[in-house]
Amino acid sequence: MTPAARLSAAIELIDTIERDRVPAAKALKEWGTAHRFAGSGDRAAIAGLVWDVLRRYASSAFLMDADTARARLIGMLRLERNMDTATMAALFDGSRFAPAPLTEAEQAALASRSLSGAPAAVAGDYPDWLDPHFAKVFGEDRAAEAAAMASRAPLDLRVNTLKSNRDKVLRALAHLHAEPTPWSATGLRIELSADARNPGIQAEEDFIKGAIEVQDEGSQLAAQFTAAKPGEQVIDLCAGAGGKTLALAALMQGKGRLIATDRDKRQLAPIHERLSRAGVHNADVRTPKGEADPLADIRASADLVVIDAPCTGTGTWRRNPDAKWRMRPGALEIRLRDQAEVLERAVPLVKPGGRIAYITCSVLSEENGEQVRAFVARHPEFAVVPLGQTASVLWDKAEAFGEAALQSPEGWLMTPRRTGTDGFFVSVLRKAG
Repeated sequence: MTPAARLSAAIELIDTIERDRVPAAKALKEWGTAHRFAGSGDRAAIAGLVWDVLRRYASSAFLMDADTARARLIGMLRLERNMDTATMAALFDGSRFAPAPLTEAEQAALASRSLSGAPAAVAGDYPDWLDPHFAKVFGEDRAAEAAAMASRAPLDLRVNTLKSNRDKVLRALAHLHAEPTPWSATGLRIELSADARNPGIQAEEDFIKGAIEVQDEGSQLAAQFTAAKPGEQVIDLCAGAGGKTLALAALMQGKGRLIATDRDKRQLAPIHERLSRAGVHNADVRTPKGEADPLADIRASADLVVIDAPCTGTGTWRRNPDAKWRMRPGALEIRLRDQAEVLERAVPLVKPGGRIAYITCSVLSEENGEQVRAFVARHPEFAVVPLGQTASVLWDKAEAFGEAALQSPEGWLMTPRRTGTDGFFVSVLRKAG
């Protein structure tokens, strides 16, 4: 396919997503099935265009002063791809499979309009109803913070120290131009261009042998801040597919007892194969069976309970820009109840002197600091571990991290703009005794 034909396909897909209200991933998959002639490079390029339009969905329409799939694509090419009008005009030439030529109105918009004076929700590309929530967290910086959350994320990897080390894996992945991450001592990063194909990490020998896992650096840091130690009893209460479970196992150096469970047994399905591949032998996966409590035998004996809490996922918008536009206010209310419930489940598991690590991939204060304050009010036997103590696991990088991340009395907030990670909140609470 020509570059111009790819633009036409992207316009068609954006129109389908808007008209039929289907998830972008589903629309892209169905388009690929229906257009077998499109090669993998074509599909990757078209997907990149569609995802970038969704990242700049509001700002691109504002720039072009038009609310259509075509206008959003043109606006995105200027805002996200920095494409000048002449280059665009050469692609929008009306030839076979190419989009129709740029209209006078479109050329005028590109020449005269900008995001100057745009509302924060438009400049930051997030739903209007979230503006008060973002203002509460970021104040006047909310448009800049949200715009960074709309950028494309790199591919982050975590080196599994049970099987390898970062220097060795760096040499093995030199062909992918992997580099060390700024904060995590076990992190690697592969920067991806706008239309880059998936580098196929799952086919790399180091992945197959369990030496690396795909994990955002923010998620790696969240696991490190729990300070899980060899010999401890650690419970991963919302283990899901096991990303943080694997990181905890590496921190424990294979020593101690690691229990992984989740209310939704379907989420747990991939964890068994991942634990095996990573060489984790001290993990006990407890899959729920009916109404029985899979942790019924554990009372006040855990050194650490990790809660990777169900949340709105606002911190992961770089990786799933489609989600922000499908999010509704009711979702926040549901998640707040889920978070309070899982925190209550953790309380009887923790021994005196033990701790709860509360983690979300959200930037909203209602899910983060406010949730922690409400928990401590209900359970005064718990207190937030000082942030300096939490960040001390970063050693010589702790001070720089403290200057980069957002601090509150309840915990750390990482954001793409500040720390170059996905948005993650971490609070560690210690039980008296």
